Amino acid sequence: MPQLFSLFNNAMNGTTPFNFAGLPEQYSQYEKSKIVILPVSFNKTSTWLKGSDKGPRAIIDASRNLELYDIETNSEVYIQGIFTAETLHPHDSESMIKDVYENIKRYLSDGKFVVVLGGEHSISFSVVKAHLECYPNMSVLQLDAHTDMRDSYEGNRYSHACVMSRVREITKNITSVGIRSMDSSELKNLQTRRVIFAKDIQKSAHWKKKVLRQFSQQVFITIDLDVFDPGIMPSTGTPEPGGLSWYQCLSLLNEISRKKHIVGFDVVELCPSSNRAPDFFAAKLIYKLLSYIWYYL
Repeated sequence: MPQLFSLFNNAMNGTTPFNFAGLPEQYSQYEKSKIVILPVSFNKTSTWLKGSDKGPRAIIDASRNLELYDIETNSEVYIQGIFTAETLHPHDSESMIKDVYENIKRYLSDGKFVVVLGGEHSISFSVVKAHLECYPNMSVLQLDAHTDMRDSYEGNRYSHACVMSRVREITKNITSVGIRSMDSSELKNLQTRRVIFAKDIQKSAHWKKKVLRQFSQQVFITIDLDVFDPGIMPSTGTPEPGGLSWYQCLSLLNEISRKKHIVGFDVVELCPSSNRAPDFFAAKLIYKLLSYIWYYL
């Protein structure tokens, strides 16, 4: 594998391009790439730990240390081409909603598979909206510690705490997995049969079947990194004990990739710290999911 060897040598020498996975031009040109990575640096409504606007850059930086051969699928998804778009830096919620939506619509119209890197979770409304217009029958899978179903929070209907409430206004086909924290005001917006609480995942051997039964053939996935237990993912804005493990999540993503058509996904709420392991964790998660998706196509 001389090309892969060259990538690793470049990484060791510090000459890797600043794009996802540090790919050379032949695998990162827009025209030749099937996958687009869209970084969105936005952290205006977070209410506790700040810094998710720095998440996209931290993920891309860490991704340059990925080994690009995936053992589980015996594949190298990077050969499909992964283009890293210019980072969006919206200054408020209104411009964020517009900019994210317009960029994704353009990429989808060019036939690209889009992966969005946040940033706080509020960016996901525009991501879902753009995909829903392209895939009107798609389901939405929310992997999250929180329901994010408040009508408004601190006077802002577009707060990160309200994102799934806004998504619910454009589709009712939402399944939430890993939930373990919410406000009582959110109960009225919740379809409880579509919520897989973290406590129930620990008790049931059949939770993945229950999740899969909720979906149409096309699925969009929004991944808030606080869905994971903070023991393995501490770098989030609102960590909650009792989350998913790495292999619990991968097992679910593998099953969905095998049985359904994943049309896009986002990964949000990384708040980088001096501990770089969570940055690499997020980068590896993205690459694993892309590997699953292309393996089962």
